[in-house]
Amino acid sequence: MAPVTYDQEITCSIPPKKMFKAFVLDADNIIPKVLPQAIKKVDILEGDGGVGTVKLVTFGGGSQYKSVKHRVDAVDEANCAYSYSIIEGDVLEDGDLEKISYDVKIEPTADGGSVCKTKSTYHPKGIKEIAEEKIKEGKERAHSLFKAIEGYLHANPHAYN
Repeated sequence: MAPVTYDQEITCSIPPKKMFKAFVLDADNIIPKVLPQAIKKVDILEGDGGVGTVKLVTFGGGSQYKSVKHRVDAVDEANCAYSYSIIEGDVLEDGDLEKISYDVKIEPTADGGSVCKTKSTYHPKGIKEIAEEKIKEGKERAHSLFKAIEGYLHANPHAYN
């Protein structure tokens, strides 16, 4: 089966550079603080945080999943763009998915905030169809995470300046 792609846009009142620093560059530290029930911890298994880095993300008790490994595919700090792929873990449905790739770009909005544009691509193995429910769950998790970081930045206005 061919890869399945969906796009998502989430707006917030935080400027792009600040949101990129929190949501991408410091995600390993900030996400377990703002959503400990979702993500317990992130460990770097190989690399220095840049392209090619492999991370082990351990989910919290509020998640139906245990862990995933994700690989950093691209980091463009100047343009607030980031790409990564989930390459291992129970999110990949016991081998039904080869990987899930994400391309993230945080752009400015006219009101001084930002919009996070995400393209998610599910790469199935064989002919198995991707469940619409799985895609909906992914969108909801991304939205919750982005909004939790926005809330954290409002509560801590001097962070990531």
